[in-house]
Amino acid sequence: MADTKREIERKYEGPAAEGDAGLPELTGVAGVASVIDKGVAELDATYYDTADQRLAAASLTLRRRTGGSDAGWHLKLPVSQDVRDEIQAPLSDDLPRSLSGLVRSRVRDAELVPLVRLRSARDIRHLVDDSGALLAEVSLDRVRAERLSGGEGTAEWTEIEVELADDGDPAFLDKVEKKLRKAGLARSSSASKLAKALAETAPKTKGKKPKAPAPETEPVTAGDHVLAYIRAQRDAIVELDPAVRRDVYDSVHSLRVATRRMRSAFRSYGKVLDRTVTDPIGEELKWLAGELGVDRDQEVLTERLTQSLADLPRNLLSGPVRTRLRTWSHARSSGSRRRLIAVLDGKRYLDLLTALDAIVADPPLLKAAAGDPSTVIAKAVRKDFKKVSDLIEEALDRPSGADRDFAMHEARKKAKRTRYAAETAAPALGKPAADLVKSMKSLQTLLGDHQDSVMVREAVLGLAAQAHAAGENAFTYGVLYGREEQRAAAAEAALPEAWETIVGRAAV
Repeated sequence: MADTKREIERKYEGPAAEGDAGLPELTGVAGVASVIDKGVAELDATYYDTADQRLAAASLTLRRRTGGSDAGWHLKLPVSQDVRDEIQAPLSDDLPRSLSGLVRSRVRDAELVPLVRLRSARDIRHLVDDSGALLAEVSLDRVRAERLSGGEGTAEWTEIEVELADDGDPAFLDKVEKKLRKAGLARSSSASKLAKALAETAPKTKGKKPKAPAPETEPVTAGDHVLAYIRAQRDAIVELDPAVRRDVYDSVHSLRVATRRMRSAFRSYGKVLDRTVTDPIGEELKWLAGELGVDRDQEVLTERLTQSLADLPRNLLSGPVRTRLRTWSHARSSGSRRRLIAVLDGKRYLDLLTALDAIVADPPLLKAAAGDPSTVIAKAVRKDFKKVSDLIEEALDRPSGADRDFAMHEARKKAKRTRYAAETAAPALGKPAADLVKSMKSLQTLLGDHQDSVMVREAVLGLAAQAHAAGENAFTYGVLYGREEQRAAAAEAALPEAWETIVGRAAV
């Protein structure tokens, strides 16, 4: 079992932290009533990574630590500057499965090896307010680092760490920092102890210093723009994997969108990237989006039905409708959740990640990739827009019913593709492409609301059948079905004017 803690902390270094200087006086920090000495903790942590340091490259740290109040396995995932999520698991000899899955999108089939050992003497102080509540923990860490693989170096340093109390106000850290700066301290030049240890214990190279990686250049050609978009989606898929495994809100949806964006880019820009290479990968992305959709579609249905029930007057609620909805939702989500984790743990998914890396590293560029983006990319966007236009006209020509529902759903999918193509084009084409993104997003919302009503009505019919079989009153399900029919009709009625407005704005 693993626990998650949101960690907000800052690290400081400087002459005031070295030698026997100790911690600066902190009783003068605004809001601090007293500083409590919590003694010295002896910490011994071994950090694990692949031989080529894939976790460190992504600012992830994985360690096994003894000593202190939280001995065990710790995985830290970056959230934003100064903020990380720390996933904790009990102390054991081997890496717990609850953590190994969270690094799998980075590690793949590579072996995790002991990389660095850090032993720290941590002198701890608690800053508390006048009620005795903890505001922050401040520690002076005297660290000794020992390289365990990829080198044999050692290093020693002293740093000060300030960690905000759970649910604390991040602005309090600014007050502490003001005091520390006056004492001669500055923010640490390293993002973490591990980063500093890796830098300090790296093997010394003879002769010239190795060249720093070349900074990414601004995209120029059509191929540059498409590849920048593809790379961003590849990175998003890898980065979102742990969040999906942890069931972080909206992570499944975000990962699904990244897979769709990449697949759409492959199809929209088939004159830039060779589709004989990208189509097989696109099929695998479609498979992954479908697996993700099982969980996501359930979320959408549950949220919409729950809100619909909340909006109903009490006199229209008959029978145990809320209880049945909860039971139905839990049963479906539990099964889909287990299936999704199995997918992410499977070889097919890992092979897809490897294929995405290969596309980014060695893209199958065609002749048009070297062309002017204002010509090549604009042409691709116009082609996608024309497909949306044809489908909208087809939907408007059909009578209300299953055929129109299908046509509107197809138009929605093409609107998404056009939106993603315009997103790719926006850096090159500027405002016209950005405006098209907004237009397609609004169209997608309108058509999506219609499609959701179709799906919800199917779910309501199923729930009504279950309720009837159980001898329950099914009246409320009929009310819900009727309201969804009205929402669908409203979306259909709004479509002609919305589309006319979009056509009038289109300028790509």
